[in-house]
Amino acid sequence: MEEYFDVVDEEDRVLRSLPRSEVHRHGYLHRAVHVFVFRPTGELLIHRRSLSKEEFPGVWTSSCSGHVSAGETYAATAPRELWEELKLEAARLSELRKFAACAETSWEFTTLYWTVLDGEPEPDPEEIDELRWLPVGEIQAWLSRAPEQFSPAFGILFRWYLEQDRAGLEREHAGQ
Repeated sequence: MEEYFDVVDEEDRVLRSLPRSEVHRHGYLHRAVHVFVFRPTGELLIHRRSLSKEEFPGVWTSSCSGHVSAGETYAATAPRELWEELKLEAARLSELRKFAACAETSWEFTTLYWTVLDGEPEPDPEEIDELRWLPVGEIQAWLSRAPEQFSPAFGILFRWYLEQDRAGLEREHAGQ
């Protein structure tokens, strides 16, 4: 059974629900979430998308990400995706920012979440080919050196993250 997504307008207001294939085929605006999972020691989990993925196969991206299903909220989607892709549960997922839909986000309004976990993920092999825990500085250098190895959406979200006061974010979210 094909997933249904809410098609939204430029203000992220729901217009109607359509099958995933139709939303993507026509480039309609829709919704997604990304989650940055950090270890208490500061490394960020990134994953290489499965080669079987429809969009951006084999590139590196956020710890987990996914579409908001029709009738679902961003806040409900983030923990669902964290569990479906990584078998991780977060006591607390904090919303960092909502990004406007654009070509680089595949026409998805994207809400970025953050959490700190020390459990070991169990990646869904249909979604994920490889996981890496890396210091933010290493990811930054890699992204600068080879941006084509990352999804465009991850590039936008990660660069925004780097521009923020990371120390301030880390203090705000300490103790998760």
